[in-house]
Amino acid sequence: MAVSRLEINFVRLLSRCEAMASEKRDEGEWRLEKFVAALEEMLSQIRKDNSRKPAPELMIEYSRKVDFLKGLLETEKLSSPTEKALANQFLAPGRTPTISKERTPVTKTVHLQTQARYTGEMRSELLGKAALTTSDSDDIYPRKRKGSASDDKQSAAELDAVLQHHNNMQEKLAEEMLRLTQNLKNNTLAAQNVIRQDNQTLSHSLKFADHNFEKLKTESDRLEQHAKKSVNWLLWIMLIFVCFTFISMILFIRIFPRLR
Repeated sequence: MAVSRLEINFVRLLSRCEAMASEKRDEGEWRLEKFVAALEEMLSQIRKDNSRKPAPELMIEYSRKVDFLKGLLETEKLSSPTEKALANQFLAPGRTPTISKERTPVTKTVHLQTQARYTGEMRSELLGKAALTTSDSDDIYPRKRKGSASDDKQSAAELDAVLQHHNNMQEKLAEEMLRLTQNLKNNTLAAQNVIRQDNQTLSHSLKFADHNFEKLKTESDRLEQHAKKSVNWLLWIMLIFVCFTFISMILFIRIFPRLR
């Protein structure tokens, strides 16, 4: 099937958006958001074009990449680095490269880059809070030693423990989502089996009803034929009776003439 001009423009714009997403952007950058909105509109037009519509697998991949870019933009609008890191975990990058020259999907690379960046921001935020806490404690207790090596090690250990706790929570949340997805899949399969059995029962009932209808029609035809035969015999009997009566009256008049 020939590729439409709209799909070619869509792939080019998608490749451009992926390249922009992989680069570091300024805070007031607006082009990527506009480009993603244009991608979404072009994807809607591609879905409506039934004559040269791409394969379903390719359409799913296009939708996945556009949703990833939209989710990436929404994640960047969050205020807390922790929220950004958590939201970034649930983004689903594309599975296949956009263009044939790529070895790995750009969206996957962007996902890894943003994950590392948000983790670094979260680490920096936690280190900043730890530094502020240490500074406050130094102001309250000026006689204590400041910046000792043991305190730095303890802060680093606490930071690693917090990050490990966040990672464990994210893993548990992902496992819970996978479990819920599996349960939903099992329930869907069970519902499909029930519907399939109901369809089979309904088909059997329809066949049985059609068979009974055919038998009823046959019996109705036989009854109608029988009724026609009964009516014919009754008509002949009545005709014979009338003729016999007429002949009897004539003979009676002949044999017994009218008395004068």
